[in-house]
Amino acid sequence: MAELFDFPKVEFIDGAKGLDFRTAKGYNFYNPEEEFTNPVTGETKAMKDWLKFSVAYWHTMDQRLVDPFGEGTAVRPWDVNGVDDMSDLDHAIAKVDYMFEFMDKLGVEYFAFHDRDLAPEGATLAETNANLDKVVDRIEVKMQETGKKLLWNTSSLFTNKRFLAGGATTPFADVFAYAAAQIKHSLEIAKRLDSESYVFWGGREGYESLLNTDTKRELDHIAAFFKLAKEYAEEIGYTGQFLIEPKPKEPTDHQYDTDVQTTIAFLKTYGLDDVFKLNLEGNHAYLAGHKFEHEARFAREAINSKGESLLGSLDANMGDKQTGWDIDEFPNDIYEATFVMLEFIKNGGLPTGGLNFDSKVRRASFKPEDLFYGHMAGMDVYAAGFRVASKLIEDGALDNIVTERYSSFDEGIFKDFDVASRKNEASPIKLADFEDYVLNKTDEEVFASVKSAHLEAIKATVNNYIYAVLGSTFAK
Repeated sequence: MAELFDFPKVEFIDGAKGLDFRTAKGYNFYNPEEEFTNPVTGETKAMKDWLKFSVAYWHTMDQRLVDPFGEGTAVRPWDVNGVDDMSDLDHAIAKVDYMFEFMDKLGVEYFAFHDRDLAPEGATLAETNANLDKVVDRIEVKMQETGKKLLWNTSSLFTNKRFLAGGATTPFADVFAYAAAQIKHSLEIAKRLDSESYVFWGGREGYESLLNTDTKRELDHIAAFFKLAKEYAEEIGYTGQFLIEPKPKEPTDHQYDTDVQTTIAFLKTYGLDDVFKLNLEGNHAYLAGHKFEHEARFAREAINSKGESLLGSLDANMGDKQTGWDIDEFPNDIYEATFVMLEFIKNGGLPTGGLNFDSKVRRASFKPEDLFYGHMAGMDVYAAGFRVASKLIEDGALDNIVTERYSSFDEGIFKDFDVASRKNEASPIKLADFEDYVLNKTDEEVFASVKSAHLEAIKATVNNYIYAVLGSTFAK
C-alpha cells in the first residue's frame, strides 16, 4: 500500500552514532522503550508509557493556519484541489487514514478529538450524529488494526452559532437541550472507543457582560449539566476519567473555569471534586497570568476525598508572553518542560491522562513535513524535561532546599502547630503561645532567623542539571 505521507518513520537517534544538530532527523531525547523508575513512587515503565504523547485531531488534521489577519496557508496531502472539504463525508472518512499513518510514523500511540473535528454537521442533530458515526466507524477499524488508543474525546459546544452564548450556560433552553443531547452521543462514542478520559472544555461557558447575565443561574445549570453527564456515563458503563480544562478568557470576556484554583472552588462548591480532575494547557496558564508549572502544582496538591490528586492530563503547548491570544505553539522551552515534569513525576505520572499536543505549527510553516517537525520538537523537549526532572528529584536537589528553608517549623512549639495545620486540624498552639515566644525578642533576633533564598544559586543548579543530564544522553 502506498504511503500517504512522504516522510520517513521517526526514531530515537543513538547519540553514540553522532548527531547533526542542524536538522531534525529523529528524537534526541525521546527513547520510547527506555525504562524509567519514578523516583517518588518507585514504579518502572517505558518512557512512552510514562509520557503517553497524543496527537490532537483538530490542529493536525483540520487546522488551516488562519489568523485574524489572513487566510489559511496550509498545504495538506488530503486536500482536493487545494481545499479540505469538510462538507464531504467521504473526504472526512478518508482523512482518518492520514491521521493513523501520521501517528505511526511519529511513533505516537494516542490521539484526541472534538466530535465536530471529524465530520460535517447535518440539518438536524440526527443527521449530524449519523455523519459522525460513519467517521467513528473508520476510526474504530484503524484502532483495531494499529493498536492506537484514544486519550480523550470531547464535544464542541462553541463553534456553531447556536452556542454564541454558551452550551451548558446558555440562557436559551433549546440550545441547552441541544448541548445535552450532543454530550450524550459524545459519551457513547467515548464508551465505544474506550476513551481513557472525557474532557469538558467550556469554550463559551462564561459571560461577556454582567449587565445581562444571571451568573448564579448559569453556574447552577452547568453543575447540573455535569451531574447529568456523569449519571449517563454510569448508565452506559463508561468509566473514563472526567476532566475540566481551565481557560480565563477568549472568546468570552470571562470564562467560569478561569484557572486551576477557580475551577477547584467550583468543583468543591457543587460536590464534583470526586468526579472531575483537571486537564491543563500551557497557553491557557499564560492567559490566566500564571506559569504552566504553577497550574500543575496547584492541581497536583489539590486532593479529593478519595485521596487522589486533581491533576489529570496535560495539553502540551505554549503561548507567546507578548501576544494576547491563544496561539497554541508547539512547546520548545526546556525550562518550562522541566518544571512541569517535576509536578508530573511527583504526581506519579498521569494514570488516565497524557501529554496531548494541542499545538499547531506556525502560519509560515505550511508544508506537511512541518507537522512532523512540530511534534518531534514537542516530544523531544518534554522527554528532555522528564529526564532532567527525574534526576533533580532522584538527587533531592530541590527538595533538600525546600526542606531546609522550612526547617524552623520542625522544632519546639512550631512543630505541633505545623503538624496540625498540615492535617487541617485545630492547632494545639494558640496565639498567646506565639506571643509568649516572641514578645521579648528584638527585631535583630527575629531577622537573624531569616535565611537567604539563594534563588540565583538554585537556578544555576537547574542549569547545571540540564547541561549534565542532556549532555550525558548524547554521550551514551
